[in-house]
Amino acid sequence: MTTPANGWTWRLHDPTGAEVAPTDLGVAVPVEDAQAEAESWLGEHWRDLLERGVASATLLRGDTVVYGPMGLAAS
Repeated sequence: MTTPANGWTWRLHDPTGAEVAPTDLGVAVPVEDAQAEAESWLGEHWRDLLERGVASATLLRGDTVVYGPMGLAAS
């Protein structure tokens, strides 16, 4: 997935670590203007993503990994 150069978004992964297309899950992962907005979105949607089979997510700014993958399951 290619993201606008300064846009913040998430790459989703299944339990094996493979990337999952949000459209395959019936979700839309937004491209946000700020890191805090992207993190807030994940904070609001992680339970739904987990129920849909997403095990982890990686934060991206453009095509650059900022951090992750981080697990979505509560520890």
